[in-house]
Amino acid sequence: MLMTAIGRDLSASFYGELAGVRTLITGLSPECGVDVARAFADHKARLVLHVGECSPETDALLPLLNETAWDIKLFTDACQSSDEAVCFAQNAVQAFGGLDVVINMIPVTAADLKDRVSIADVEDMVSEKLTMPLLTTRVVANRMRLTLTEGLVLNAMTTPATHTAGEAALAGVARATLAAFTRREAENWAENGIRVNAIGPRAATSEGGAYLASEPDIASLALYLASKRGKSVTGYVFDSDGAGLR
Repeated sequence: MLMTAIGRDLSASFYGELAGVRTLITGLSPECGVDVARAFADHKARLVLHVGECSPETDALLPLLNETAWDIKLFTDACQSSDEAVCFAQNAVQAFGGLDVVINMIPVTAADLKDRVSIADVEDMVSEKLTMPLLTTRVVANRMRLTLTEGLVLNAMTTPATHTAGEAALAGVARATLAAFTRREAENWAENGIRVNAIGPRAATSEGGAYLASEPDIASLALYLASKRGKSVTGYVFDSDGAGLR
C-alpha cells in the first residue's frame, strides 16, 4: 500500500522529526531487528532495546548503534511469563520517562512451524508469540494515554517465504490472528491518538502489488509510520513475504 510512497531505498528518506524520539524495539537479535534499530539510530532516536539473549553479535552491535543514536538503554529480561513481560514493559517506559514508538519484532522461523499440523497448533504458536507484544502494547499505550502522547505501536511478524499450499495456509492463520489483534487494539486506543499497525505474512490470495521482502523494507515502513506522514495510518496489517531473511 505505502511502498510506492516511501520507496524501497532506506537512504532515500530522512525524517528529521524523529531525532530524539523515544523508541522501544523488542525481540532484537542478530537475526532480527538489526536493520530497524540501525534505521532509528541513524535518525538520532533514543533507543530502548530488548535483547532476549546476549551474544558476541549483539555485543558488537551496540557500539555501532551508539555512533549515531541519541542514547541507548539495553534490557535483557527473559520475559518468560506474563508478569515478567509486564514488569519489563513498565521498566522500559520509565527508561526515558515515556515512549513515542514501540516496534515489537516477532520472528516466526521454520522451526516454529515444524510439526504444527493443525490450525489449532498454529493458533497456539501465534498466541505464544503475541503474548509479550500484546502486554507491551497495553502497558505502553496506557502510559501514552496518561501523558497525552500520540504514539505508534508496530508489531512486525516475520516469516520464511511460503512455497507450498500448506505453508501458505499456516501463514494465513498467523496473519488472521495478528490482524484481529491489530484491529482490536487500534480501535481501543484510537481516541487517544495512539496508532497500532502490524506487518504479517502475505495473504495467500494476494497476487501482485507491493509487499515487504526484507528487513530494510520493514525499517523503511517503520520510519514512515513513526513520522508525521504516517499520523493517519492505524489498524493496518502490511504484507510481507520472506522478510524473515535478512
